[in-house]
Amino acid sequence: MHIRFTKMQGAGNDFVVLDETRASLGLNRAQYRWLADRHFGVGADQILTVRPSPGPGLDFEYIIHNADGGEVEHCGNGARCFVRYVRDKGLTDRNPVRVKVQKGELSLRLNEDGRVTVDMGPPVFELDRIPFNSQGIDAQTCGAWEQWPLTLGTDRQVLVSVLSMGNPHAVMLVDDADTAPVLDWGPQIETHPRFPARVNAGFLQVVDRSHIRLRVFERGTGETLACGTGACAAVVAGIRLGLLDNEVDVQTHGGMLTIAWQDDATHAAPVLMTGPATTVFEGEIDVPDVD
Repeated sequence: MHIRFTKMQGAGNDFVVLDETRASLGLNRAQYRWLADRHFGVGADQILTVRPSPGPGLDFEYIIHNADGGEVEHCGNGARCFVRYVRDKGLTDRNPVRVKVQKGELSLRLNEDGRVTVDMGPPVFELDRIPFNSQGIDAQTCGAWEQWPLTLGTDRQVLVSVLSMGNPHAVMLVDDADTAPVLDWGPQIETHPRFPARVNAGFLQVVDRSHIRLRVFERGTGETLACGTGACAAVVAGIRLGLLDNEVDVQTHGGMLTIAWQDDATHAAPVLMTGPATTVFEGEIDVPDVD
């Protein structure tokens, strides 16, 4: 199958973007995995697909596949690239753009400075909705919130804050993001049996109340240069733990994101993420018949 694609990146989190507004390409999991492969395909952390509006009040549907070929619920950096793509391609002139994702809807705004602001919706804290299995363990209070103990291997125990930003996150406080054991502990947290849908593992260093450094081991992808939902989850966790103010700059290896969340007693305010979205190149490729 011969297809056109656009390669994009947001803070170093890179994507292959496909246009299915006119017709479905009908790709299977193995073909998404092949496209994401950095040796045989185009290479990307995720594949983003633009589809027509599924209903009133929506401009598009937005489908996300991880590098392992599996479909996932949400991607913040991808959402920014999505709105840049549909605007640059002339698929819409609306601003903001409303899109359907697997577990809800997003509002995406292209700002005058070229950055994109995404209304990521409110965070989710109900354990069964994350999902997280807390049976047999007790949370430890930290600030006005809690951290949960996870056993890694046979004897190591770490504390994580758990929440969902449309996809599951476990956020751990570390003294230094650069030296944090992301590649060792990240895969163990991702596949920990207490997370039945697996989880994104965030390693959060608080620099001051308005500045953090962050690394994320993403579910189904591994460590990426940036993770938009991971940045949102880390800031929300830091605010609820009493460590951060309501607007925070998040330094990732790929660049800076700004996350704002006005917490209150209901914890129901939306999280706003602002950051870059850039087209890298466009191309065509023959996708093999693999399964």
